[in-house]
Amino acid sequence: MKKITFPHMADMYVPVRAFFQELGFETVVPPAISKKTLDLGVKYSPEFACLPFKINLGNFIEALERGAEIIVMGGGCGPCRFGYYAEVQEAILRELGYSFEMFVIEPGLFSNYKRIRNVFGNIPFHRLLPAARMAWKKAAAIDEIYRLVLKMRACEKKPGQVNKIYDAFIGEIDNTVSVDKIRLIKKEYEEKIKDSKAEYKRGIEIRIAIVGEIYLVLEPFVNLEIERRLGELGVVVERELYITNWLLDFLNLSGERKLMERAAGKYLANFVGGHGQDSIGHAVIYAEKAFDGVIQLAPFTCMPEIISRSILPVVSREEGIPVLSLFFDEHSADTGIQTRLEAFVDLLERRKILQEGSFCESR
Repeated sequence: MKKITFPHMADMYVPVRAFFQELGFETVVPPAISKKTLDLGVKYSPEFACLPFKINLGNFIEALERGAEIIVMGGGCGPCRFGYYAEVQEAILRELGYSFEMFVIEPGLFSNYKRIRNVFGNIPFHRLLPAARMAWKKAAAIDEIYRLVLKMRACEKKPGQVNKIYDAFIGEIDNTVSVDKIRLIKKEYEEKIKDSKAEYKRGIEIRIAIVGEIYLVLEPFVNLEIERRLGELGVVVERELYITNWLLDFLNLSGERKLMERAAGKYLANFVGGHGQDSIGHAVIYAEKAFDGVIQLAPFTCMPEIISRSILPVVSREEGIPVLSLFFDEHSADTGIQTRLEAFVDLLERRKILQEGSFCESR
């Protein structure tokens, strides 16, 4: 039976591996993204390809060297270049001499079933359902626990305590083969993370929302672990992009898109590809929820996010919420990002203290 691989994006490998293992396939999980991954991608990618493209290509090279024979990759349509990733990456890899099959998952649920059977064999539908259930339960548990992690890093008793708990949780979720056990593991680690709570590191609660392109938002290596950095600065972080809601949206099963489009309508009424419109809509929603600030994360040269970046200053002014846009490529450095985050968080802290002081005086 052929070995399957897929892009590495945060902890997405856990439910994806579970899905294929339930179907009886062997998976080759690419190693955690590293400088080697990036260097391979940069070496063989077009110069102006975006950072996610380069990381994915490096991932695939590492996985093929480990014996992978089928690459599973997402597809797409519209202005974003993501829809062309698979074709271009396949051409590059074949020029490098690799032999493999490329399976591209297209938007929509049932459009993929016939193609799945053609590539992976005659898999009965009744076998797909339990595999999909296992993968979904794992993905949902990971997303729910990570939402809590983003909040609790800002007020943990010991530095790094929440991260250690989360790493242990991922290990257990990855290893379990029981749907019932997933629920018990989630409950256990939810309690452990809540037990780590102390006072906010800054003395007050600062809430920042993350918006932007999905790969930059989800993958810690490419965004230089911005969520961890914010947690260490005493910031509560929230975002809308997770594995589960992205998958529902990708398969046209999400009911939340209309809410986002309605929020974005005043500033960007049309789909511009990728998560460009989402960045605007979610920024407006977070302003309505009285968040202290918004950070946009995007790859350098990403057209949908460049459009959003040009609109976000207007959103910031009219909705009354500070916005910081950060664009990344292979040259992005820790020091520059850390300095900008510290300055932005300090600004939000002073702004909140002044606003609360003004509120108290008015009363």
